[in-house]
Amino acid sequence: MLTGSILQALSDAHQSKGDAAAGMAEPSGTEPLNLGVYYKNTLVALCHALEDAILAHDYEPLMITAFQQGKWYLQEAERYGAIAQHAPQIVIMAAPDGGFADHPTSQRPNVALISLDDDDPVAQEWHLIILSPRYTAMVLCQELSVEDYGPEGVPEHDLARKFYGLWTFEPSLVLETAQLAIAHVQRYDPQLHQQLTAQVTAIARQIEQQDIRQESLNADHLGDIVFRVVDYLQTCHQSPTGQAPIAVQWPDLGDNLVSNELQAYLRVAQLIDQTDLKNPLAATEVATLAEAMGQLLDLPAWQLNRLRLASLMHRIAYLQHQGEALSAGTSPRYGEEDAASPSCPLMPGTQLLRGMNRLKAIATILNHQTERWDGTGYPAQLAGDEIPLESRLLGLVAAFQQRVAVLGATMAEPEAMSQALAQCQEEEGVRWDPKLVETLSLIINGLQQGLSLSTSIPKIAAGLWLLDSRGDEGLLGSRGDRTSLPTRS
Repeated sequence: MLTGSILQALSDAHQSKGDAAAGMAEPSGTEPLNLGVYYKNTLVALCHALEDAILAHDYEPLMITAFQQGKWYLQEAERYGAIAQHAPQIVIMAAPDGGFADHPTSQRPNVALISLDDDDPVAQEWHLIILSPRYTAMVLCQELSVEDYGPEGVPEHDLARKFYGLWTFEPSLVLETAQLAIAHVQRYDPQLHQQLTAQVTAIARQIEQQDIRQESLNADHLGDIVFRVVDYLQTCHQSPTGQAPIAVQWPDLGDNLVSNELQAYLRVAQLIDQTDLKNPLAATEVATLAEAMGQLLDLPAWQLNRLRLASLMHRIAYLQHQGEALSAGTSPRYGEEDAASPSCPLMPGTQLLRGMNRLKAIATILNHQTERWDGTGYPAQLAGDEIPLESRLLGLVAAFQQRVAVLGATMAEPEAMSQALAQCQEEEGVRWDPKLVETLSLIINGLQQGLSLSTSIPKIAAGLWLLDSRGDEGLLGSRGDRTSLPTRS
């Protein structure tokens, strides 16, 4: 990372916090950053999706951007003119070239230009920081150096240029980065620095209010935003007629786009947990316990990966997506059913997951986590082994974890686990698969006798390995159906 860059300042701050917290559980917002490599094509799609959410909703954010060079800003200047009608303040940082200050958008009173010095490391960075009480998002990257590209050298095609950094919806991280960016503005425009500081302070106060935080980040608009991200990334895969698909021309670029589609869902799932102040580790704890049960049941590695991914995303099923609000040119593929799926309504969040083809199996698992063993559940009234195994297991573990979280507010954890387990045992054979309740009992008894399960927040930027090529096996009507529990030899 470049010395003096905003990315380095943020990374150093989190590294020092991580060092200080070594040996103990780290609070949210203090762990080291999870950085990755992104192609330009990916970043363009990400930024457009995050920006267009501003045009669709009344967020009224503060926006701070860095474009490297003025010519890149000019390619987006018309778009920023439209955004300026919805954002009270936009700050644009770039090296002053190509008529940077002459475009009409730059003359708007709420658009401030910062002409970066040639030796300013921020001139090598690509930033998009969106900050409001009801919507926070950020892309924070810097381009790889010639040395970083290695023997292959700098790519000839512009779309294949690489950047190092991160993107996130996390309010505390976006707020922290906005403050670093504003501090950088001070060397160029002290008056603007004071103005921005006052604006960010006011926004921070609102974000910190519990009622605002829960209301603003509560699901409804998240579905729309993540749908935009995935749809725009998928559009990036398309090539002009007569040309090979981008994934064929540059396989690494295709993998990077798929990785970021997956990241979009995982980041929203993480944000849902963060806004649930009474149960902020739900997805992580459910994934840990579900995977332990899967291992005890001797599930194969590919099925364990699928179970872990479904567990991390299980609360997305309850998102209210708003894909219909997108432009008329947007493909409706997110609502399509697999031919093998039952004729039943989809939970809104599972429709959202079907926007990514390789997550259709996960969508099926989540859609049926509310089925009941006796066939009286929803949405398809499946009974017994008709219910996908992962759906049965995930429904049980998610209910158990939620009960422990509620009971744990008034009693010690061992007692809370015992009572939650007793409640699940009372429902076996009616709501839950008796064999799975027995397996859960074995694990909980082990935990109470000293067994330790490692619970760690997943590295979102490195989650592509969870997408297995056999990810659709063993589900409703699919080849190799194995919804019943495996038997031990």
